Amino acid sequence: MTNPTAAMLVIGDEILSGRTRDSNMHFLARQLTDRGITLGEVRIVSDDHDRIVGALDDLRARYDHVFTSGGIGPTHDDITADAVAAAFGAMLDIRDDARAVLAAHYERTGLELNASRLRMARIPEGAELIENPVSAAPGFTLGNVHVMAGVPAVFEAMAVSVLSRIAGGQALYSQSLTIQRGEGEIASDLATLAKAHPDLSIGCYPFQRDGVFGATVVVRGAEKTQVDAVLVRLGVLFPEAIA
Repeated sequence: MTNPTAAMLVIGDEILSGRTRDSNMHFLARQLTDRGITLGEVRIVSDDHDRIVGALDDLRARYDHVFTSGGIGPTHDDITADAVAAAFGAMLDIRDDARAVLAAHYERTGLELNASRLRMARIPEGAELIENPVSAAPGFTLGNVHVMAGVPAVFEAMAVSVLSRIAGGQALYSQSLTIQRGEGEIASDLATLAKAHPDLSIGCYPFQRDGVFGATVVVRGAEKTQVDAVLVRLGVLFPEAIA
């Protein structure tokens, strides 16, 4: 069975300017891995309508799922809903169910549901709402695109909600070893192992700690026995390795 595939589109000038550090990609990647969904690509685009539309059209054609982060708030530069609607050729307007969610939230908090906040009830025709238990303003799913907030706490809650209702695949089994040698010393043996085990992913991640070069080797695959066999072989090749 081939696992479902996914891409992520991070939207926001604040990410590209370096003012905000994105943590949503890391969270989503871990969640997808646990559910057997292969994250194949992550893109970051500015708050530019045409760039968002172009990226969406490309990604949604090549992946089973596209997860977006950012651009669905109440300000003028929150244009993700507009871009998604344009990509799908869908009408965009304030929807009664989204308005009701916001109205109930602002009544509870004693704040006004003003015109700016009401922008967050603009949902493309045919979309399904994604619940936001943190701050009420919903995300939405249209086709294979899941549109979520950029605020990490809200994004994480929305992602968990979406992933609970889409089909996953076979989660990969993963093991790692830390080897106190530079990657140039172990590269040849790793290449031989990778060639002998094409069904496995064998990654090498170098580091320098206290002036010592080393590498963490991560082996991932669907079959535990294969992964374990490679770990045993690595232990023979590099007896100083630490699991």
